[in-house]
Amino acid sequence: MKKFRGDRTIDGIRVTVDGELLDQQLHVKQFTDLGFEWTYEGDSPRQLALAILVSHFGDSEKALALCEPFMKSVVAQLDNEWQLTSEEIDKALSNMA
Repeated sequence: MKKFRGDRTIDGIRVTVDGELLDQQLHVKQFTDLGFEWTYEGDSPRQLALAILVSHFGDSEKALALCEPFMKSVVAQLDNEWQLTSEEIDKALSNMA
């Protein structure tokens, strides 16, 4: 089970999956060049939603199809510091269906 984590630090935003920096997946789709963000709806939270879902599914097309609703229902609602497990992501996705 993967564990995603986001923190706001003095050095900026840090998002990891299982302790490693999360790839922005810019080769799949680039919504922004400003990096990840959360707590609101927009391009940077959309990039985070895409990156989480690509890592979670291992399927770029599926991640692209679900990144907008996932951004709105999950990423935009995250606190300043957060953690999501694969199980929590699956539950959130099933609640969106």
